Order: sequence, then structure tokens, then C-alpha cells
Amino acid sequence: MVKKRYVILDALRCFAILGICLANFPEFSLWTFSDPDGWTHTDKVTRVVQTFLIDGKFYTLFSLLFGMGFSIQLENAGQKTRTFYRRMVVLFFIGLIHLLFLWSGDILMLYATMGMLLPLFKRLETRKILIWGGAFLVLPVICEAIFGTKLSDPLLDEQWRICALYGITEANFGTWLAEITGYRGMLQFLHQGAVERMWEFVVSYRFFKVLGLFLIGYGVGRMKVFADLSRHRGMLKKVLSYGLLLGVPASIFYTLSSMKGEPFGATVHSLFYLLGVYPMGFAYAAGFSLLFNRSQEGHGWQILAKAGRMACTNYLSQSVIGVLIFYGIGFGLGAKVGLLATEAIAVGVLALQIAFSALWLKFFNYGPVEWVWRMLTYGRIIPMIKEPLR
Repeated sequence: MVKKRYVILDALRCFAILGICLANFPEFSLWTFSDPDGWTHTDKVTRVVQTFLIDGKFYTLFSLLFGMGFSIQLENAGQKTRTFYRRMVVLFFIGLIHLLFLWSGDILMLYATMGMLLPLFKRLETRKILIWGGAFLVLPVICEAIFGTKLSDPLLDEQWRICALYGITEANFGTWLAEITGYRGMLQFLHQGAVERMWEFVVSYRFFKVLGLFLIGYGVGRMKVFADLSRHRGMLKKVLSYGLLLGVPASIFYTLSSMKGEPFGATVHSLFYLLGVYPMGFAYAAGFSLLFNRSQEGHGWQILAKAGRMACTNYLSQSVIGVLIFYGIGFGLGAKVGLLATEAIAVGVLALQIAFSALWLKFFNYGPVEWVWRMLTYGRIIPMIKEPLR
């Protein structure tokens, strides 16, 4: 059974997983690779709404929650640091398998890599951890201004070299996964996709972003904000207000910049991201928490929390479902549906995952991936099936 003090964190994880599904499914459906000249009016409107409300905000929330989880593990007097490192190593390999064999958009490898740095900050006071977190969030804007794409260009060249080996071109890039009929073709695309993912991390300096959010989440976890929401209600209201006050106008400019191909340059676009995406992500977390605090006894929170307890399983299973629905080795709907229909499918997938998670946890102690992750971390068999109540 979920401890009451952690229900909010699990419910937030479910909320984050919903946003991530909405952000990722346009990639699975291959709509992201479509020609903007062919977008319908509905596509364009949906894209504006998606960029404004979703793009980056839910990865911000997901990263914060990982940081909070890490704080619980690192501050646990009974858990040694080497156990934490084992958790990160196992998570790294789960992400590596995901990246190489299922979907090129994996984030778990980066999470594990950045997570390994958190013990270096363990002895710092909370205020300094938060300052370091903020500094790492600002750093990508500075790096963009100084280096631009110089550091990432070699990876982009390597990606297209691999594409040439398999006959992947700019003309068929956006439809390749919908047209393949065998897993071999998918593996070929995943080969170049793994390099492209590394390019994405470098060109956006995402490693700094993730580390910054982890540290802020670590600091918030140390403050035990979510252990007593009522006591921290004033702070949460400030985060919600200031987050929206800063984030909404900056996100409008970020959305316009995204839709117009970054007309003010990559550095200004990165600045819009900094001022828009993070504050709105923080506001989402604060607003959700305030809503939870008003009605936390409701049964609906417990249902959401169960999906959040299986966040890693649900994140990975979204990739499996996306492949089956949109790729040629499945139903092959990729490049055939619009953005609004894609997002409707994503909402349906999340609804099914919430129902499945609630059913699964009636009989089992952990989600499947969480169970494997836990056993490999501790190096022993951990009971999976719940014992019947006596």
C-alpha cells in the first residue's frame, strides 16, 4: 500500500507520464517528421497548443520527481551510497536496451548518468544545492551563445553516415518506420537514431538541464515539502503564481519561436525555453499539489498514484504501444494520422495504463520493470506476488 505522505509524489508521476505520452506520441506517429506545408489548420492549432502547454514542461516535472526520489534514497540513513550507484547502473542499462532495441527517444540513460553525480552534492546545505540547480539550468543558454552547434556537428555527420549505409535519406526518413515490415529495418533506423539522440543531448546541452532539475528536485525533497503540503501551502502558492506570471508570456514567445523556426536565433530561443518552460513546469507541480491538498482523501488520487508507482513500466510500455500502433511491424498507422488524432490516441493509452496499473497492483507489489530494477539493485529475489490478507 502506498504511504499517505507519498501519494502526492506518485500522483504527480502519473500526471508527468500523461504529459510525456502527449509529447512523445507525435514522434511515434511520425507526424513530427511531416512537411509543415502539408499540415492542416487543425494540425497547426494543435501544434501551437502542444508547444505552449506540453513541450518541455512535463519532462521538467518528470525530472524534478526523479530528483525528489533520489533525495529520499540518498538521505535514507539505511541505504549506502554504493546501493544508490547500483540503482543508477541498472537504470542506465534499462535505458540502453530501450534506446537500442525499442525507441531512439530514451531519457533513462541520461537520467542514470546525471543521477550518478548527485552524491557529489550530498554534503552541501539545501540552499546551495538549489543554487547549483539554478546555475545548471542557465548554463545551456551560455553554452549556446559561446559554442552554438560546434560540439554537436560531428555527431550529426556520423548520424547521416549511418543513414547512408542503410539507404535512409531525407526523402524517406519520415516514413521509414511506417514502411518497414520487419524488425531488421527498425533496428537499422534505431542504429542511426541512437547517434541522433546523443546529438540531441549535446546540441541542446540537455545534460546540464537534467542535472539542474535533479538538483532542484533533490533540494525540494530535502525540504520535505510533499511530506506536509499544508505547512508549505504559502510557498506552493508563490511558485504557482510566479511560475505562471513569468512562464506564460515567455512560453508564448517560445511557442512563436518554435513555430517560426527560431527567427531570433538559437540563443534567444534557448532563453525563451529557460524563462518559459521551467517556470510553467514548476507551476504545474505546485498547482497539482495545491489541488491534491484540498481533496487528498479522494479515491481518484489513489488510482492515479498506482499508475505513478509504475512510472518506469508505463514510460517504457508507451514505447511498445507506440511501435505497435504506428510502425510497419505493427498496425502501420504512422504518417497517416493528424496531430489531434495522435494526441487522442495518447490520452487513450494513458487511460488504459491507469486502469492496468490499478489492476496489476491489486495482485503484485511492484510494476514489472520496477521489480526487475529492484532485484538487480539488491542482488536478490524480491517477492512479487502479494500475500493474501489473513
